[in-house]
Amino acid sequence: MATGTNIRTYFNGAWHEGDPAVIRAADHGAWLGTTVFDGARYVDGIAPDLDRHCARVNASARALMITPTVEAADMVEMVWEGLRAYPKEAAVYIRPMYWALEGGDLGIVPKEGATGFAISLEEIPMPPQGFSTTLGRTRFRRPVLEDAVVNAKAGCLYPNNARMLKEARGRGFGNALVADALGNVAETATANVFAVKDGAVFTPIPNGTFLAGITRARHIENMRREGIEVHETVMSFDDFHAADEVFLSGNLMKVTPVSAFEDTQYTLGPVTEKVRQMYWDWAHSAN
Repeated sequence: MATGTNIRTYFNGAWHEGDPAVIRAADHGAWLGTTVFDGARYVDGIAPDLDRHCARVNASARALMITPTVEAADMVEMVWEGLRAYPKEAAVYIRPMYWALEGGDLGIVPKEGATGFAISLEEIPMPPQGFSTTLGRTRFRRPVLEDAVVNAKAGCLYPNNARMLKEARGRGFGNALVADALGNVAETATANVFAVKDGAVFTPIPNGTFLAGITRARHIENMRREGIEVHETVMSFDDFHAADEVFLSGNLMKVTPVSAFEDTQYTLGPVTEKVRQMYWDWAHSAN
């Protein structure tokens, strides 16, 4: 079942209206989970960092031993072709994806060059003004590279994220603040995370257990350009209890304020609001 509405799908060299079936039961991706994807956004007629998202899906494919078949620049052109069917005011989630079609040795290792490719466009609205979320703890942790393909945006990683989210929501929270293998904060179940303390911004340093997102990097670049002090560092859960503000960073919502972590309450603060405004100022000026 689709998440959004007004879906268009690129498959086998053409755009199709709706959500046609693209993966067969015997495809490697269907029965062994070899799927990768990326997500970008179309809002107000612009698609910020679309080129980076298209480049990253190719990098994710290589990490999962899937042969990418579309150059990032060509993928960007395909996406814009598909977006021309939407009005400028539409908010569209852009999802290019690959999956392995066949297995090689013993059927387990993806066969080189046997690759499926599609792009899914779905209308998914941006969050309403004033939207925020809450965070709770979870027993589930982010894996390390020796255990899972954490250097890819791979579908096989998301069942772990789903159980984090389900556990946190079962306790009444909107999302989960997640530890890495050593017990330090890594990210949330769905997005990267930032904490603000005395006007300075802190975020977990990339350590190979989570994807340091494209939107995360854009926020850091924007903040440093405006003179905001940003630290990528090892962070504990106590650091988040002591924070003045907490916000999430992800492609789907860009900036999500956090109103509570367990029993610690926050208000929507000036830094969170400034980061949101800086992002959209950059997006409209650069695109």
